[in-house]
Amino acid sequence: MSSRDVILGRIRDALTLAPPAPQRVPREYRTGRTLPPAELIALLVDRLVDYKAHVHRCEAADLPATVVRVLGEVGARRVGVPVGLDDSWLSGFDGDVVVDGPDIPAPQLADLDAVVTSSTVSCAETGTIFLDGRADQGRRALTLVPDTHVCVVPLGTVEVGVPESLARLVPERPTTMISGPSATSDIELERVEGVHGPRNLHVVIVR
Repeated sequence: MSSRDVILGRIRDALTLAPPAPQRVPREYRTGRTLPPAELIALLVDRLVDYKAHVHRCEAADLPATVVRVLGEVGARRVGVPVGLDDSWLSGFDGDVVVDGPDIPAPQLADLDAVVTSSTVSCAETGTIFLDGRADQGRRALTLVPDTHVCVVPLGTVEVGVPESLARLVPERPTTMISGPSATSDIELERVEGVHGPRNLHVVIVR
């Protein structure tokens, strides 16, 4: 008898002693939670700042000016946008705007100074922003390769918790979850940013 047979035999013996699996997995999540808009924004901002994201707040009418101001602050001159982004958001930007498309190889996205996208839903409790590849968000590479991501979050898309946020997503769509700039720790527990995505995340919350 091989070692493989011994291991599989022990697994089979253990499974016979285990209780039967439930026919229905209970999913008694807390759902339907709400907060007043001011508290909702305060909670989201607190989490985003804790994750070292830069947060900007503005009214809808001031969104184009806010996006252009943020791009100026980071020194962006060549900015990528998804094909479905509202053109007015960068109407006052005097740099180069590159509309992403399948003909642009992912490595070339590294030549962009920044990318501007919208978002689908955000979870205030965890400070997580969800993108699902819609026309105003683009493919995943567009938001992962450039060094700076400017992400617009309309207040109406902010939910309190994870269950409420997930309920607004389409499971079949590719979902990217963003909780602050890309960061990890090396073996000496030194924080390293920009390993798996942008080193700089600017979130524009639109009231």
